[in-house]
Amino acid sequence: MFAFFEQRIKPTAVPDAPPPPRLLAFYWHFVSQTKGLYVALFVTGLIVALIDILIPVFIGRLVHVMEAADRAIAFHDAMPMLVGMALLVLIGRPLAILIDSLVRHNAVVPGVTSLIRWQSHWHVVRQNWPFFQKDFAGRIANRVMQTSHAVRESVMKSIHAVWYIAVYGVSSLLLMSGADWRLALPTALWFISYILFLGHFVPRMRDLANASSALNSVTMGRIVDSYSNIITVKLFSRAVDEDAYVREVIDAHTATVAAHMRVITSFIVALSMLNALLLVSTAAIGVTLWSQGHVDASAVAMAIPLVWTIANSAGWVSWDMASVFENVGAVQEGMETIAVPHTLIDKPRAIKLGVDTGKVRGEIRFENVAFAYSRGDDRKVLDCLNVVIRPGERVGVVGHSGAGKSTLINLLLRFYEAEAGTVRIDGYDIREVTQESLRAAIGVVTQDTSLFHRSIAENIAYGSPEATVAQIEFAARRAQAHEFILGQKDWKGRTGYEAYVGERGVKLSAGQRQRIAIARVVLKNAPILVLDEATSALDSEVELVIQEQLLGLMEGKTVIAIAHRLSTIARMDRLLVLSEGHIVEQGTHDELLRFGGHYAALWRHQSGGFTTAALASKSAVLSPEPNVSAPQQLFSRL
Repeated sequence: MFAFFEQRIKPTAVPDAPPPPRLLAFYWHFVSQTKGLYVALFVTGLIVALIDILIPVFIGRLVHVMEAADRAIAFHDAMPMLVGMALLVLIGRPLAILIDSLVRHNAVVPGVTSLIRWQSHWHVVRQNWPFFQKDFAGRIANRVMQTSHAVRESVMKSIHAVWYIAVYGVSSLLLMSGADWRLALPTALWFISYILFLGHFVPRMRDLANASSALNSVTMGRIVDSYSNIITVKLFSRAVDEDAYVREVIDAHTATVAAHMRVITSFIVALSMLNALLLVSTAAIGVTLWSQGHVDASAVAMAIPLVWTIANSAGWVSWDMASVFENVGAVQEGMETIAVPHTLIDKPRAIKLGVDTGKVRGEIRFENVAFAYSRGDDRKVLDCLNVVIRPGERVGVVGHSGAGKSTLINLLLRFYEAEAGTVRIDGYDIREVTQESLRAAIGVVTQDTSLFHRSIAENIAYGSPEATVAQIEFAARRAQAHEFILGQKDWKGRTGYEAYVGERGVKLSAGQRQRIAIARVVLKNAPILVLDEATSALDSEVELVIQEQLLGLMEGKTVIAIAHRLSTIARMDRLLVLSEGHIVEQGTHDELLRFGGHYAALWRHQSGGFTTAALASKSAVLSPEPNVSAPQQLFSRL
C-alpha cells in the first residue's frame, strides 16, 4: 500500500523545460507535473470536511431523539441513523483520513519535494560560471533546498484551508439558518470579522516572514563563507572579526524574528477573543430562542458544536494562511536563484565538436576578439585579438597580472562570450558547438585546484567516468601521486584510492591536490591541453619529475601554457606576450630576447641579468639559472 503511493512520482527524470521567472507560472510549472495528486487532495479534503460537519448534525439529531416522549419508539426509528453515524465515525472518517494521509504524506511530501529540488538543482548546476561567482554557494544551495519545501507546503496548505473555509462556513450557515436565521447571525458576523482579521494580520506576517527568510539565507551564506575559508581565518587570527561578520546578520535576523513573533502573539490573542465571542454569542442566542420556544434543544445542540468546530478550525486555517504567505515569500526569494534563465546556452542545432571527422585536431583561432567583463566598458580586457595556434603546437602565454591571460582561456572554454570577434576550434565557431563537447576536448590544470568531497579514485576519474582501476592508477603514477595516495586514510577507515579527500580536498596539501588534478587530465587525454600555472603548487623535487611526465603528455596535443615564471615555458614552440589586451610580441624565446622588448625585460628581471649568450652555453643548460629552480630549467628545454 505504502509503496503504491510512494512510487507515484519519479522525481529525478530529466525536466522538459526550465522553471519560468513569474510567480504563478513558477508554481504551475511544478504543480502541473503532479496535478493528479493535488486533485486527490481536494477530494479527500472535501470528504473529511463534510464528515466533520455531519458530526454536529448527528449530535443535534441525537438530542432530538433523547427528547422524544416515547423513547423506545424514537430509539427504534432512529436506529438506522445511529448505525450510520457510528459507521461513519468508526470506518468512514478513519478511511478518508487514511487515504488523505497516504496521498499527502506518502506521495506528495517525498515525491513532490524531491522533484522540485531535483529540477531546481538540474537547472542551477547548468548556469554559467559567472552566475556562481556572484553569490554564496551556501545561499544558492539553501534556496534550492528551501524552495522545494515552500512550494509543496504552500500548495498543500492552500488546498486544505480553502476546503475547510468553504465547507465549514457555507454548511454551518445553511444548517443554522435552517433552524432559525438568528442562530446563524453570530457566525455570519464572525466570518466578516475573520476576513478583516486576516486582511490585517496576514500581510504583516508575510512581510516579516519574507524578511526573516532573506536574512536566514544571508546568515547561511556568511557562515558557509567563513567555514569555506577557515584556513585563512586561522592564518590571520581573524576569528573575532568573523564573529562580528556573522553576529551582524544574526542580530538583524533576531530582531526580525522578534518583530514577527510580536505580530503572531497579537494574532493569537485577537483570534481567541474573536472565537470566544462567537461561541458565547451563539450559545446565548440559542438558549434565548429555545426559552422562547422558537427552536428546540436539538438545534442548539447542533449549533454549539458547529461554532466550536469553526472556532477551532479558524486557528489552524489562520496559521495555514500565514504559512502559505510565508512560503510564498520563500518561493519568491528562491526564484531569484532557481528561475534565472541560462545566459550561455547551446544553439538548437549545435553540433558536437569533432563529430564529423571522428576526432578534434586542435587548431585554435582567435579572430578580432574583444571582451570586457562589464558590457559597454571601454576598457577591454582583450581588444581586437588575433592569433592562430596550429594543431599540435605548444604555445606559452606571458604577461603581467591583468594582461588578459586567464580571460583568453575563459573565452576558449566559453565560460564567457566574446563581445566581438570569433573563437574557432578546427574551423568551428565555438558558439556553434555544444559546450559539453567543447570542454570534453580540452584538458585543464589550474593553479587553484578544487577537489570533490569524494574518493581519490572518483576525483581522478571525474573526466573519464568509465576508466578502469588500472587506468586510474596509471594516471596517478604519471602524476607522481600513487605513492602518497596509498598512504591516505580518512575518518571512516577508507584507505588509498577509496579514501575521501574532504571538502575541496582540504585533507590534502596543495601539491597533492595539484598532482590529483594532473592525474585527472592525464586520464582525460584531451587533444587540447591548457596549463595555467600547473606546477606552481609543487615543491622543486616533485615539480622536476612531473614536468618530465608533462613532456610526454604534450606529445601530439595543442598546448596553451600560462606561467609567471618564464623559465617554465621558455622553450615552447612559440610565446605570446600579452599587454593591455593585445598581443604585443610573439616568437620563440630566443627571438623575443633578441627583439629586446617586453619579454626581454621580463626575462632580465626574473633571471637576474642572465644573458642570451650564457643561455646558449652548455654550462647554462647543466647548471641552475640564478633565482630559478632546477625544475624550471627542465621545462626550459621544451
